Amino acid sequence: MPGKPAPIKKSPSKKAAVKAPEAPPEPPPVSVEAAPVEAAPTEAAPAEGEAAPSEGTSNTEGSAPAAPAEVAVVEEPPKAPTPPPPAVPTSTPLDVSVEDVNDSSLTITWKPPEIIGDSGLDGYAVEYCKDGTSDWVAAQEELTPANRCCITKLTAGDLLLVRVVAVNAGGRSEPGTLAQPVPIREVVDRPRIRMPRALRSRCVKQVGEQINLVVPFLGKPAPVVSWLKDGQPLDTKRVNIRNSDKDSILFIRTGQREDSGVYEMTVKVDSFEDKASLTLQIVELPGPPSSVKLVDVWGFNAALEWTPPKDNGNTEITGYTIQKADRKTGEWFTVLENYHRLTATISDLIMGNSYCFRVFVQNRVGMSESSAVTKEVATIQKTGIVYKPPEYQEHNFSEAPRFTTPLSDRAATVGYTTKLLCSVRGCPKPKIEWLKNQMIIGDDPKFRQISNQGICSLEIRKPCSFDGGVYTCRAKNAEGEAAVSCKLEVKQIIVPESDKHKGK
Repeated sequence: MPGKPAPIKKSPSKKAAVKAPEAPPEPPPVSVEAAPVEAAPTEAAPAEGEAAPSEGTSNTEGSAPAAPAEVAVVEEPPKAPTPPPPAVPTSTPLDVSVEDVNDSSLTITWKPPEIIGDSGLDGYAVEYCKDGTSDWVAAQEELTPANRCCITKLTAGDLLLVRVVAVNAGGRSEPGTLAQPVPIREVVDRPRIRMPRALRSRCVKQVGEQINLVVPFLGKPAPVVSWLKDGQPLDTKRVNIRNSDKDSILFIRTGQREDSGVYEMTVKVDSFEDKASLTLQIVELPGPPSSVKLVDVWGFNAALEWTPPKDNGNTEITGYTIQKADRKTGEWFTVLENYHRLTATISDLIMGNSYCFRVFVQNRVGMSESSAVTKEVATIQKTGIVYKPPEYQEHNFSEAPRFTTPLSDRAATVGYTTKLLCSVRGCPKPKIEWLKNQMIIGDDPKFRQISNQGICSLEIRKPCSFDGGVYTCRAKNAEGEAAVSCKLEVKQIIVPESDKHKGK
């Protein structure tokens, strides 16, 4: 059977012809279309003796060799560079406000625009004009990068409008303006003196000390400061005042007593004013007491009396110091210190010596340099001494008899000696008597009575059953008598009958 004719392959030039209209109409694409048309018949003729490909494989075989033909022959045209976007101005600067104003300058602040864009921000132009006119004047020759600007060399009393414009490559933005015109004048703040805590109470300095007191204050414009001393103008030869916009300094090179007083400071702005006062006290050492007198001398004591000093050093007296000196040695010794009364008694003086006394005055600065000395001399006389021994009243040790240890009931055995004991005290020494059944025993040889240093004993020798009963010990002296009793039981030994028969 005759072979099946080979299928016609689509040339890549036709594919390129389909895509050609999408490319921009330039000369290079036209030549690209012509080249593949000539090559199409070459690709269409199959070689002799080759089997015709089946339909199933025709698309596969045709697509495989077509890919390198597209890459080699068809070239994408180079893309033209993207042109930059057109420059656009920023949005309006925000929150233009007044920060400060005085009679010759105006300071304003603002916030950056909300939208700046790709063109960035070169700076801000600040312009102003008088209210009612349209003659805008640039506040600065160059753009300012900050969000604050101070407009100077203004005329007091003018009413100005101010606007801020953001500038970049796209041009000027819409201006941000103040809400209302600003009058060029000093903003008045009520004056107020801020007296330091150390100066609110009395300020005490010593004579000769340098005085430099700084008192700050507030107020706008700068207040006018004035000082008075005790309601009178200051003596500029003694006191120097140095004022600034924030404080006032009272300076005295060398303080003297006459500089003491009440200093009043006044700060004034227009019709407003504030006043404050401080008390300055210049102190020094006090003078001596006006007089000192020896009032009395007795035994080993001397009494002094003095009067306060005429000069207290411009401060209160805190005490007195009293000293004594023996006329023989002339050396002074402190007897009393920080003493507050105007009279004193000096004790423990030595017999036969003569003494002088002097008194110093003390205040918060120190002790007076001089003292007041007694004109009289305190002489401690020598007196004959006769020793008189002290008389002591003799103590009465008399005491009625009292038994400290009573008799105790006892049981004795027939034929065995027993003893009764007790103890007694009393002064004078009491007489001891023993009784049996209320009958005095006396000198019965069967009984032995002993009394030694208050210990009383009664020894009953080989008692029998008839010696039992109530025994009493009685003690007597001039102060009284006492007695104690006990019961004595004498028991018979019972011998069993069996023992009796053994004995026989």
